[in-house]
Amino acid sequence: MSGQSLLQPGRVSPRRSVPSAIVRPAYVGQPAPARYEGPDAQDAETVERMRVAGRIAAQALAETARHIEPGVTTDALDAVAHAFLCDHGAYPSTLGYRGFPKSLCTSVNEVICHGIPDSTVLREGDIVNLDITAFVGGVHGDTNATYLVGGPESVDEESRLLVERTREALDRAIRAVRPGRRLNVIGRVIESYAKRFGYGVVRDFTGHGVHTAFHSGLIVPHYDDPGADTVLVPGMTFTIEPMLNLGTHEWEMWDDEWTVVTRDGRRSAQFEHTLVVTEGGAEVLTLP
Repeated sequence: MSGQSLLQPGRVSPRRSVPSAIVRPAYVGQPAPARYEGPDAQDAETVERMRVAGRIAAQALAETARHIEPGVTTDALDAVAHAFLCDHGAYPSTLGYRGFPKSLCTSVNEVICHGIPDSTVLREGDIVNLDITAFVGGVHGDTNATYLVGGPESVDEESRLLVERTREALDRAIRAVRPGRRLNVIGRVIESYAKRFGYGVVRDFTGHGVHTAFHSGLIVPHYDDPGADTVLVPGMTFTIEPMLNLGTHEWEMWDDEWTVVTRDGRRSAQFEHTLVVTEGGAEVLTLP
């Protein structure tokens, strides 16, 4: 339930190996990726490759989610995602990205994002976000979703509604994407919806451009940021991934320099899709 004690860091298992035949992103083994200097809009051939990567990521997410139940560790979920991606010829994009040690992010309860899979045991009534990115064909497909551990009847209503409404916020934001509109329409839609329920909208962690680069430098705020005035054009590819909190939008980071938690210890939910701007709106690329 939402009154459960706050999460504590667990034990992180050794890094999992990837078959040598699977192509790695250039940043693996480097302190950081090279700066992306290319366009925000991608050609049709790149988008087609992203459809493949996005589909594999979505399938990996669905397969990993099937293993969520009380008593399972987040490290065990990492093992499932890792095996699925490798079995489908994809590299887990998070593995080795700026030193991240695992093949997906698992963010439990008050963790906003970037939780490292470890020996933490999921409990009935928890909520957990799985964030999976597949690199295959030279491009990335990035997606995440938040799940109820033990099912809807096990999670308190406040948390259940937070999860449902965060998913709805993403759906509304995707429907708002149109060529000619400015990028901040996305955050305006999300923030206005979240404010109905008094949710904190995380500001410092955002959506991002994605394609041949995992994070291209294009920033997609989830709040109404007047500075996000880039005009949307067909072919632009990016993620939308709202993070909504039951309380404050403010956050703290654990000593691992990855795990971001709500400052007040209240729960957070997140959903994400990779999409491409089309002539008529947006196409979601991370569908199974």
